[in-house]
Amino acid sequence: MTRHIWQTHVEEADHLRHHQDVRPIYAKRKETIELVFVDAKEKHGMRWTTLRGLKKLSMQTMLTFAAINLKKMANWTWQDPKMA
Repeated sequence: MTRHIWQTHVEEADHLRHHQDVRPIYAKRKETIELVFVDAKEKHGMRWTTLRGLKKLSMQTMLTFAAINLKKMANWTWQDPKMA
């Protein structure tokens, strides 16, 4: 039986993911990190691309996430000072 060279590291990461101290962090991940990618796919055209090549795709991705970050910063500055 052959195993991938990184299989022991994958198993260790999976083991740590179910650790009692780390479980709340993974639960919060749904609300923070994953939501950004959903927003990029649904609202910013990251589901499909017409561009070809790593350089062009990297440019599109960086511009998309820069726009998302600018939107976040704008929302933070427009919040009521008592809420922030």
